[in-house]
Amino acid sequence: MFNQEMANRYNRIAGAHKYIVGFVRHGNVYYVELTFTELCELLKDDRASSKRGGTLKLRVRVSAEQAINFIHSGKAVELCKVEELEANAKYNKGENFERIITETLTSELWVKDSVPFYVKGDINVNGEEIQIKLDGAELTNEKTLTKAEALVGA
Repeated sequence: MFNQEMANRYNRIAGAHKYIVGFVRHGNVYYVELTFTELCELLKDDRASSKRGGTLKLRVRVSAEQAINFIHSGKAVELCKVEELEANAKYNKGENFERIITETLTSELWVKDSVPFYVKGDINVNGEEIQIKLDGAELTNEKTLTKAEALVGA
């Protein structure tokens, strides 16, 4: 289950409304392109530790059943072997996934940045902003979302 109201708040101010979500299955990394509505089927509530304030988070979680369905339906695209997510130890798996997607789907060389989600997506393909997330990634949290809403005047 997930907080739909929080997801809707995120969607209202997001700079991208298309998503690429990656997941690992049997040693292979796959990705799917999703709309916001489809992404919502993968969202789960989570909380930061009480030491970090216990803030509500929305996480992207691809269940085994969802992964199998994506693969069997042909919606999932095989990208690489799981080892490639760890090939550059300077970056975490999510960052390496973003790098591989960026360099595969665009002619751009990936550079780590910190552009906020409400400004633009992680990549632009054919004029469309796309947010990239690997299974287990945090989509947003209450603190970040509230700050972003104040900045954009939402």
